[in-house]
Amino acid sequence: MQLNISGHHVDVSDALRSYVEEKLQKLERHYDHITNAHVILTVEKLQQKAEATVHISGAEVFADADCEDMYAAIDKLTDKLDRQILKHKEKVQDRHHGR
Repeated sequence: MQLNISGHHVDVSDALRSYVEEKLQKLERHYDHITNAHVILTVEKLQQKAEATVHISGAEVFADADCEDMYAAIDKLTDKLDRQILKHKEKVQDRHHGR
């Protein structure tokens, strides 16, 4: 999976970059056909926001999450992406099996 991480009004440190990479590895365990992901980390006054677009075979999944802590926002983001990818995977399997 090709990963692109950028920051808007925030410096993307090595710690943040490695944390995002570690969390997005969880998505690959559930679905192998992820081609690339683009993550944007944003700071707006007191809100920390993380948003991501993940390209998978046959679809594109987008999610965003905001919280007072950047690490918590990244956790929420990966949970949302995980749910969407699992839903897409089930949909593809149902079509493949002719249900």
